[in-house]
Amino acid sequence: MLFAEVAACRRCPRLVAYCASFKQVEKGRGARTVYWAKPVPGFGDPDAELLIIGLAPGAHGANRTGRPFTGDAAGEVLYRALHRHGFGNVASVSHRDDGLLLRNVYITNAVKCAPPGNRPSGAEKRACLDWLAQEVVRLKRVRVVLAMGKDAFDAYLRLLKAEGKIPALRACRFAHGEVYRFEGDARALLASYHFSRYNMNTGVLTEEMVERLFGQAEALLAQR
Repeated sequence: MLFAEVAACRRCPRLVAYCASFKQVEKGRGARTVYWAKPVPGFGDPDAELLIIGLAPGAHGANRTGRPFTGDAAGEVLYRALHRHGFGNVASVSHRDDGLLLRNVYITNAVKCAPPGNRPSGAEKRACLDWLAQEVVRLKRVRVVLAMGKDAFDAYLRLLKAEGKIPALRACRFAHGEVYRFEGDARALLASYHFSRYNMNTGVLTEEMVERLFGQAEALLAQR
């Protein structure tokens, strides 16, 4: 039911209009690709112990395919790593019907609609936070949250603040590879730079850093 409710959301007029502008986009000579062009719900194992949160769907990635991080550069890095570490059955993904199965991991975004310039407004982030909260509540076995980028990191902190587990967002400073634990919350928060093409191309993030990050996640999951 949550999948359908998220996909039908129309809370943010600017994002609704932007997503709708991609319903049919010319691709190649006379060919057309029909885009998903609406909010993108999370995807993965409902019994997952690892939750991965990104910022928002890419305009020509998840906004096209209807599945988080599918069809964009960040997803190429993410799904390769998930496959290497046994969380996914394939290393390369391209569309919703490519046979991908995720094990012990659930992937979602803090904002469910593709925003212009990949920059949702503060009001749009706040309007979407309830969807993330509902996903987290349903994922009862999560023990590690991997936040891809500071926006995802802040979104999770906002959930903790709403639950009274931290006094303010400034209580935690974002740092790649840092692990955070909170009183009253059994889940560990692992922060990462976003797996974006820009970060990978400029060396802000490397495949080796991604590998170490997933090693950290596995080590946290191994703790009982």
